[in-house]
Amino acid sequence: MTPSDPPRYPLDGIRPRCVLISHGHLDHTGVLPNLMDLEPDVFMTAITREIAYLLGKDTLRIEERNGNRPFEFEDLKKMYTRTSVVEYREEFELPGGYTATFFDAGHIPGSSSIHLVEPGSKGISLFYTGDMKDTDTHLLKKRDMECPSADVLLVESTYFGREHPDRRELEERFIESIRETLDLGGVALIPCFAIGRTQEILMILHQHGIDPVVDGMGVEVTRQFLREPEFLRESEELKRAFGGATIIKKGKGRKKAIEGPSVIVTTAGMLNGGPAFYYIKKLHDDPLSKILLTGYQVEGTNGRTLLEHGYLDIDGKIIRPKMELEQYDFSAHLDDHGLKQLVKEMCDRGVELVLPIHGEDTAGFAAWIREEIGCDAVAPELGEEIVIEMR
Repeated sequence: MTPSDPPRYPLDGIRPRCVLISHGHLDHTGVLPNLMDLEPDVFMTAITREIAYLLGKDTLRIEERNGNRPFEFEDLKKMYTRTSVVEYREEFELPGGYTATFFDAGHIPGSSSIHLVEPGSKGISLFYTGDMKDTDTHLLKKRDMECPSADVLLVESTYFGREHPDRRELEERFIESIRETLDLGGVALIPCFAIGRTQEILMILHQHGIDPVVDGMGVEVTRQFLREPEFLRESEELKRAFGGATIIKKGKGRKKAIEGPSVIVTTAGMLNGGPAFYYIKKLHDDPLSKILLTGYQVEGTNGRTLLEHGYLDIDGKIIRPKMELEQYDFSAHLDDHGLKQLVKEMCDRGVELVLPIHGEDTAGFAAWIREEIGCDAVAPELGEEIVIEMR
């Protein structure tokens, strides 16, 4: 599901026998429970299963309030029990004789790229990148750089045409801005994705001697990550950062948190709900306070609207914050250089068809691949069926 307002759901009519989940973000798992009446075989990493279940409960809570339930709790429980947990780099069999292997994608804990092979000596092989990161972060190691060869490449395209800034300089600017806000007596409000971004930001803040208030689903997700430290690069560092933070429990302590000066890390990362609404309602008229966005803002979300038009819609009320607004690219995706380098390498190793997906300019990426690399590339349209027959 796409986290817009209202949420957008997948096209109807897809009836898979088998589902392979790359990672736990809502746009990859959001309505998986809705498929459970088909009784598909489901495969994902252990931590992805936990996160998908946690997000499913949150989706039910939110959508029940909105009168729009995409699935029932029984479907969610069935999803959990039907899921087969897989390990990185261990080949396993699927219905119909297919084989698959998951590789670490470096995006969030448990995120995977997936290699899928048809049965038979002439079976077509496909490599799906999932969402990928090719540099180390505080939380995670970079993606598995030894990708298998394949005939078809299904590649994410989120940052096609855009480069990420130098990470060290980015962190320094981020911390400097927060310190300036605190020195003025304001509140630095940091809306974060609960999965991955909250934990990364906590670690950065702690490294610089800043212990924030933490509110929202990121608290429960952090606890889940710490229960499965094998998916983290520096679990002890995260443990220390989380231990130094002040945790908001069921909304208690929010009033005190905004008395300032303070730093508040809270969901939702695209300002489409969560405790961030409470804080913005209370702080929007304060020019000494600041909103520091830390991730990509999908079209149709409050975060995107605030960046482009200077207002957001909170429970039907239009608010134009007087707070300063800044955006920092703490992306967990490949940037333009990383995407192009990956496609070049995969095409050199035998890929004959590239399908760019998961981006706002997939057609532009496909055109670049055809013109610059000389490999066949198609940007799929929603609802389009592509039949692949290798020469």
